[in-house]
Amino acid sequence: MNSKLTPHSLRHTHISLLAEAGVALEQNMVSLSHSDDQITKNVYLHVTKEMKKEASQKFLQLMRSL
Repeated sequence: MNSKLTPHSLRHTHISLLAEAGVALEQNMVSLSHSDDQITKNVYLHVTKEMKKEASQKFLQLMRSL
């Protein structure tokens, strides 16, 4: 882990955790004062391990339901 925490790195972490918790993109945009969703998506939203795990579980459920 990078030992140099900055306000900007905490901002990235905050938004990624909100997205992981299911907070909508539009709400994250408001938190960041962004008017363009591409900035929010491309710069701030990161796929976390938990999000990857959840996607895998959803896919498994989908396949089992076929």
